[in-house]
Amino acid sequence: MSALPIYGEQGARSGTLRGKAHVRLAPDGTAPRSPLPGVALREAVLSDVPALEQLMAPYVQTGDLLPRSNYDLCRHIKEYVVAEGPTGEVIGCGSLKVYSRDLAELAGLAVRQDWQRAGVGGALLAALIAEARAYGLTEVLALTRKPAFFLRIGFARAEREHFPLKVWADCVRCPRNTCCDEVAVVLKL
Repeated sequence: MSALPIYGEQGARSGTLRGKAHVRLAPDGTAPRSPLPGVALREAVLSDVPALEQLMAPYVQTGDLLPRSNYDLCRHIKEYVVAEGPTGEVIGCGSLKVYSRDLAELAGLAVRQDWQRAGVGGALLAALIAEARAYGLTEVLALTRKPAFFLRIGFARAEREHFPLKVWADCVRCPRNTCCDEVAVVLKL
């Protein structure tokens, strides 16, 4: 069981393979209450894929997120954490892509427009960083067109070339590789 603290009441929304994902407990065995009323964070499950596609679509259209196919989301579903609103709808998501024993990338961070500036993105980011720490990683990076969000919480600007595993795994195949306008940011853990 992961040490990732998932916000919401203990056991909330946990279930079987046919239901929602089990809550990942904090190191002390509890799932702390959310600092956001009515919002719970949990592991993504395959039934979330259509909601993830819909959530990410506006950000793909603006170029803030790279497109992720249904196949890619299904294949990497275990990397995602989702935020659920009061009625169980997916209102945010993010993923932690591990590249080595030392490095992971925060990717696919998106929050539904009507939930922006409510702390959902920060809660998702905090949960993903906690998971990276639990894995024993030494740094997490993000490639973003909105670096201020990351810089406010302690990330520092970095050069993409300092992350050859990321460049080799993803950047060389990216449709924007030759005209990339994303800023690399990194957080030392």
